[in-house]
Amino acid sequence: MSELQEVQITEDNPLLQDPLKAAELAAKLLQVQEQKHSIETPYGVVTVTIQGTPKPKRPAIVTFHDVGMDHKMCFDTLFKYEDMCEIVKNFVVCHIDAPGQEEGSAVYPPGYQYPSLDQLAETIPCVLQYLNFPSIIGIGVGAGAYVFAKYTLSHPNTVEGLVLINIDPNAKGWMDWAAQKLSGLTSSISEKMLAHLFSAEEISGNSDVVRQYRQSILNSPLISNYQLYWNSYNSRRDLNLERGGDVTLKCPVMLVVGDQAPHEDAVVECNSKLDPTQTSFLKMADSGGQPQITQPGKLTEAFKYFVQGMGYMASSCMTRLSRSRTASLSSEGNRSRSRTLSQSSESGGGPPAPLAEVTC
Repeated sequence: MSELQEVQITEDNPLLQDPLKAAELAAKLLQVQEQKHSIETPYGVVTVTIQGTPKPKRPAIVTFHDVGMDHKMCFDTLFKYEDMCEIVKNFVVCHIDAPGQEEGSAVYPPGYQYPSLDQLAETIPCVLQYLNFPSIIGIGVGAGAYVFAKYTLSHPNTVEGLVLINIDPNAKGWMDWAAQKLSGLTSSISEKMLAHLFSAEEISGNSDVVRQYRQSILNSPLISNYQLYWNSYNSRRDLNLERGGDVTLKCPVMLVVGDQAPHEDAVVECNSKLDPTQTSFLKMADSGGQPQITQPGKLTEAFKYFVQGMGYMASSCMTRLSRSRTASLSSEGNRSRSRTLSQSSESGGGPPAPLAEVTC
């Protein structure tokens, strides 16, 4: 990998107070340190975008986006949020675009065999080998969350933690399949994707973010490529997760879903299948279907607390959300605060303390 340029940032204040200065700093970080690579995999070429430089003894933060999006549409709002600067400068960040989904990609010809989500999961080892990343913290949304979960089941030793937003670990049932067939008679592919991405309330209210993404999908020259990724998502297999069984996620996991989001029930069910001592469940109020877009501040705080629980950024000040979580946990037996502090070290470490369900 070509050499990446380091940007030195003086940490006078752990969290920047001046929004304008923070935004300028975020833009500088992205502009100066961003590099793109096209990586050949057995299942097509994936484009990766790197922000920052690898940090010794720290995992890379790797993202995988949802259907109808590329990494910019899915994650720019979150990673350009001012408080995220502190996290970005502590980790190298790698955004993966699924084949044919990135801006400027060639349109696939009719009949092109697009990879399944299982096969997309197997593109991740190629990325990590190319970039020489020994371990990662994965952040996935929707289809991307499924891809990371599948990858982690096959390669558990390379994943230190997962943030899974809107994950549905189940295959589509016959009722879902029939409903999709019926909706296909009356709904365009763009409307079906919007119903996957956003809550019914957001769509009926025609919010600004819904209008923006509707136009982005409708006007994209890659709409046929989007549909291939969409078809792979709807053909996903059941992950067969089982609490206490052999098929489970053994790393720290933070499950995130918006209140009233279309995937709320699926995420709740996923939470019931994972180890409660390793899993945090965050249901975010007023965030709709895409909390990383509509509530980047709350998600940044939750993610910061998550990595602190893993033993990273221990010297960083406690954020508003983590203080509220700690107060909540103290009333339930003071379970996690002491464990989190005892595990925190700049060299990384064990799993985070178990967190209670929190609605922000």
